[in-house]
Amino acid sequence: MFNETELDYLRSQRLGRIATVSPAGQPDVAAVSYRFDGETFMIGGYDNAHTLKYLNVKKGQRQVAFVVDDLATTQPWTPRGIKIHGHAEIVDTPNGPVLWVTPDKKWSWGINQPAFVDGKPTFERAERHP
Repeated sequence: MFNETELDYLRSQRLGRIATVSPAGQPDVAAVSYRFDGETFMIGGYDNAHTLKYLNVKKGQRQVAFVVDDLATTQPWTPRGIKIHGHAEIVDTPNGPVLWVTPDKKWSWGINQPAFVDGKPTFERAERHP
């Protein structure tokens, strides 16, 4: 789903934001560190089993959004990033439970081409096909 430039970018970053939703429909977003193996994002954290992101997935709300972005420079303004829509599952590890997030769709900007062309935002989109 990701090209080599996007893979390099994701492996170079350390922070992202994950959005989950409660069974009652309340969205929650959390800043997280992650590991990425080229296909799956592994998201843990301090006392992860008591976080809203973990509890929302545990209660069956497996759809998530995850964003990794930064500013390459501020002069000129050069944003870049990758957003995914995917699904999460809980995996127990020796260090405690983590969320494994598998992307289903992704959008990237400012990585393979400028984020803006002629003043308009540009995005590259891809979707995982079963």
